[in-house]
Amino acid sequence: MSIRSTITAQFEQVAQEQKRKLARLSDDLKLLESGLDSLSFALIVARLEDSLGFDPFDTDEEMKFPVTFGDFVKLYENHSK
Repeated sequence: MSIRSTITAQFEQVAQEQKRKLARLSDDLKLLESGLDSLSFALIVARLEDSLGFDPFDTDEEMKFPVTFGDFVKLYENHSK
């Protein structure tokens, strides 16, 4: 399973579990307009760390936080390289 499909699956699963209406996921979808709240994002990041083996937010380096779904996916894809 690709990183993108793993992330997409987690967004969909958490939205369903949290009874949130998830917007259609596209690279230009702003995360704030996704239908998810901060708890949902915390769950997604924790589950992605379990499944992918890393948390790109756990770094001492300065980073630009993702604004769109595409940015979020790229953050994980770039970290795995």
